[in-house]
This record gives sequence, structure tokens and C-alpha cells, in this order.
Amino acid sequence: MPENNEDAGRFRAGDVVLLTDAASVQFRKPIVVRVIREIPDRYTYDGWLWLDAYQLNAKGEAVARRELFVMRAGLQRQAVPVRRQTTARAV
Repeated sequence: MPENNEDAGRFRAGDVVLLTDAASVQFRKPIVVRVIREIPDRYTYDGWLWLDAYQLNAKGEAVARRELFVMRAGLQRQAVPVRRQTTARAV
């Protein structure tokens, strides 16, 4: 289903995003998060937004839930890693 213009650029549940100092000075050391939702009912400055997200570790596992105030233009969407399923091999 195509997105309408209002939804273009919005972040949705499951989006994986790299946060660097381009998003906010607090991310001088970059982190990766998985979006839970955008928080639309909080006051922000033009071009900024609030995200409810899980911070991910190097394995892509959620390690902390965070509410983040970030600059929309500084967010970098990432490809969602595909988890390989392992199956037992018959010997």
C-alpha cells in the first residue's frame, strides 16, 4: 500500500536507525535503535522529533528502551538484519 505524503519520512515500528552527532550532539558515540513509535504529541522545534525506541547492541538485540529527541534530517535508516535460523543436522 503506497504511503501518502503525510506519512512520507515518518518512522514506523521496526525501523532500524543509526544515530550520530548529525541527529544530536548526545550521539557523539553513534548508537543503533529500533523504533517503537514516533511520539507526535510532544512539542518539538521544526525539524526535530521524539522517538520511543530500543537501543540495540552489536548483535541487534534490544538492550535498553529510550525516548530520544533528535533532528529528523540526521537520522540514517539501516537495513534490518535478517536472522538466520539454524536447523539441527542429521549425522
